[in-house]
Amino acid sequence: MNPRIPETHLGDGGLRQLLRRAADPRGAVVILLIVILIAIVVLNPGFAEPGALMRFIQRVSPVAIVAIGQYFVIVSGEFDLSMGAVVTAQVMTAGYLIGEDDSKTVPVLIIMLVIGVVVGLVNGLVTTLLKVPSFIVTLGTMLVIHGGVMWWTGGAATGNPAESFRQLGRGGIEGLPILDLLPYAVLILLAVTVFAVWISRRPFGRTVVAIGDNAQAVSFAGANVWRTKTLAFVLSSLAATVAGVLLAGYAGVHPSVGQGYEFTAITAVVLGGVVLGGGRGTVLGALIGAFTLESLFTLLNFTAVPATMRDAIQGAIIIAAVAYSGVVFAKKHKRPTTSANEPRDPGTTSAGAPSPIQLTGGDGAARK
Repeated sequence: MNPRIPETHLGDGGLRQLLRRAADPRGAVVILLIVILIAIVVLNPGFAEPGALMRFIQRVSPVAIVAIGQYFVIVSGEFDLSMGAVVTAQVMTAGYLIGEDDSKTVPVLIIMLVIGVVVGLVNGLVTTLLKVPSFIVTLGTMLVIHGGVMWWTGGAATGNPAESFRQLGRGGIEGLPILDLLPYAVLILLAVTVFAVWISRRPFGRTVVAIGDNAQAVSFAGANVWRTKTLAFVLSSLAATVAGVLLAGYAGVHPSVGQGYEFTAITAVVLGGVVLGGGRGTVLGALIGAFTLESLFTLLNFTAVPATMRDAIQGAIIIAAVAYSGVVFAKKHKRPTTSANEPRDPGTTSAGAPSPIQLTGGDGAARK
């Protein structure tokens, strides 16, 4: 008698769970990215070659890094509209101060990092201590930086950084099998992503999410809200600084090089399932959102859609993504929070991450 081989199949419960994950904004954007990439390969088979993929990731790297920085601010319940101006200022700083002198590369990089920290501190402290809405604060910072750059440069390209500096954005490790060239921008993006994921899983990252979910409860629990939010703004400005370093080598020096990056970053973050208002989202979601957005623009280029439509499409994506997330999360809130099969851990935030703080009186008491 032959032994009976147990049948393995996806039960109704597993299928429903799979469909729920696919319908979730974070799952939907992954499906959308795959569909767009398949469409690009169908229109241009050469896009699937390893070298072409590396060049695509190199081109997306500045946008992805800015999106990762924007994630920390948005998930805390704030906005950073100054990122594009910071990118421009850093590119112009590199072009003007470094010139053709390779020996100035490291000192100027340090100056750029200091500028990024100062801008982040100003945005964070004015928002948290003076209680000025971050939308107004960062909008003002954007205008101040943009006006300063225009006054400094006269609205024209100024300087050209040394080739050693530009290699960070345009160069790479050559002679590799299959890839031939591994751009430095790809390695920098990988390093930024690993660091961002790591810090998001540390107490700081969990507290940022908790603040976006319920800042008052976090404050009652003893966490330092203003310091955490300020650090989020600093990370955002530093991300814009890194993107500026890459763009100085890849796109060149021009006073409009960072124009619109703040809105592109917000679009990517929202598309990746990060909720405006804070409390929900992941670093990888923001990263995938950036790749999905840039893949969509690449697809539109292949289909000869006018570049002038880019802003309109970006605006439509923001509206659609926010509306879709609102509908999905509204449905989730209508469901029972606990069940026999899925016990709820009182030490988790609504984003699903373990809370680094214990809220006195439980979640229900904290939300009065």
